[in-house]
Amino acid sequence: MCATCGCSGGTILEHHEHDHVHHHGHGHDHGHRHGHPETRTVTLEQAVLARNDALAELNRTWLAERGILAVNLMSSPGAGKTTLLERTIRELGAEVRVSVVEGDQETVLDADRIRATGAPAVQINTGSGCHLDAQMLAGGLRTLDPPERSVVLIENVGNLVCPALFDLGEQARVVITSVTEGAEKPRKYPQMFRAADLVLLNKTDLLPYVDFDISAFLEGARRANPGVEVLQLSATTGDGVTGWYDWLRARLPRQ
Repeated sequence: MCATCGCSGGTILEHHEHDHVHHHGHGHDHGHRHGHPETRTVTLEQAVLARNDALAELNRTWLAERGILAVNLMSSPGAGKTTLLERTIRELGAEVRVSVVEGDQETVLDADRIRATGAPAVQINTGSGCHLDAQMLAGGLRTLDPPERSVVLIENVGNLVCPALFDLGEQARVVITSVTEGAEKPRKYPQMFRAADLVLLNKTDLLPYVDFDISAFLEGARRANPGVEVLQLSATTGDGVTGWYDWLRARLPRQ
């Protein structure tokens, strides 16, 4: 169990036509709390994050040596990450090779959706875990073996707390939220928005049907992260997705 967030380890499910291959591992140190609980907890948290950060640097170096852009997509459940990935792969697939690392507590449903687009994907099931970590990503990259000069999109576990704490070795972090979730999300979860390089406000096609204050949302996002870029789009209809594609294109590895 992780001392930082209380979660347990993860399992990589490598898809084959008839079977799954399981790889076990987790980047968290394990221990029992004795003596002074608060002091012990802080020590464990520091050790967990330090070990994760060291592994993240190895991932970053591995990706840089191959000219691979890795983007960590984070959101609460139901914000539309997988739908956005499906559209992105279908509409950018002719320009750039895309691989996907899927993080969920259970099932291979999202990875199957991604594979249906023709892109390679690996599913990492975290069990009771609430986030991916650097060791899990390293295992996913080994399984995917993405080509040089390509893009790896990482769909993190649906959660607006824990994923913000763990560096995976990615080059950029994108937070996706939707108009169905409420405009107060940046104020309630500032650490997540503070960690973002880009914020995507999804499901704008539903604005006529929900009570969502865009001005309040933008104010909250920029209070947490002054100057952060916020793009409004609908992954379902395609409205506004060109801004997201342009953001990705600007960060693609040079040929």
